[in-house]
Amino acid sequence: MIPPPPGTGGGFPRHAMATVILQPAFARRLTGGVTNLDIDATDYQALVEQLDEQFPGFAEAVASHVAVAIDGQIYPNPLLEPIGPTSEVFFLPALEGG
Repeated sequence: MIPPPPGTGGGFPRHAMATVILQPAFARRLTGGVTNLDIDATDYQALVEQLDEQFPGFAEAVASHVAVAIDGQIYPNPLLEPIGPTSEVFFLPALEGG
């Protein structure tokens, strides 16, 4: 038996994907409660398009009143921001108050 290549954890090499993290209340409304998703995208627009394919209405929901942080930096207009294979993308809905 041939041993697995070093650094593969004993199995086949994994392709790294960006991790999308949603607030629980936001996730309940948009993804049926899924708060962490792995997405293979190279920029924010592609990431949102993939999420909208999996969860129809996602793109519309994040088009306004949502802050986006990529790897800890908040972007007011993230449309063309690059997404790395190990990036963390947080969607933070705007707080409502009165």
